Amino acid sequence: MAAGLLKLGAVMPGTPEVDHPKPERLLRGNPKRETWNVAERPVNGTLYTGVWRCEPGHWRIAFGPAEHELFTVLQGRCRVHAEDGSFQEAGPGEALFIAPGFTGSFEVLETLTKTYAIVDGDAPAA
Repeated sequence: MAAGLLKLGAVMPGTPEVDHPKPERLLRGNPKRETWNVAERPVNGTLYTGVWRCEPGHWRIAFGPAEHELFTVLQGRCRVHAEDGSFQEAGPGEALFIAPGFTGSFEVLETLTKTYAIVDGDAPAA
């Protein structure tokens, strides 16, 4: 993981957890489910989720100590840079996770449309 960034994609490294739906829940078939659970943390606070679009640009970002974001790129390309010089780039169908306390910069390379889920544990729950 590059300095608080986690990249998710359609092809993940490592061995997934494999399971099947409980028999009493099955409606048709018995599908094999594969899960690559790469981040697990307790959640308190406020969840923000939606769609975000932005033109090309580059700016500094700083996440609070209890702020997390997971976003999936629908269109365009972006790059998230960590202070240590590492970065992750994401395009259509790829997702990035930004950990609490992350500092760096966000660069939109091509007009970007993304879905996002942000949990801010310091924000009062609605």
